[in-house]
Amino acid sequence: MKTSLTDLSTDQLRRALAIKEQIETLQNQFDRLFGGPTPVAAPRAARKRGMSAAGRARIAAAQRARWAKQKKAQVAAAKPAKKRRGKLSPEGRARIIAAQKARWAKAKAKKGK
Repeated sequence: MKTSLTDLSTDQLRRALAIKEQIETLQNQFDRLFGGPTPVAAPRAARKRGMSAAGRARIAAAQRARWAKQKKAQVAAAKPAKKRRGKLSPEGRARIIAAQKARWAKAKAKKGK
């Protein structure tokens, strides 16, 4: 069964790379021992892969748009702020007192019968 590189996990790829490096090291030792040709190390990429300023700007703009969308959704889903309860007005207090006196009077009348 042949497996393609796209089917391998990251750990499997790392292990394969480590094994390949071990094989190259052993091959170099073998060649030195028996006088074979000394292999030249394959040059690594000297330049780091970069990103153009335009590409970076596109990515940054897209990320800002995602953040704005997420923040808008959070604001919409936020619970409305509770109204602050103020002091009781004198008229409201008077109504409560009058209603309480009426309840007491009713209770006393009922108790006295």
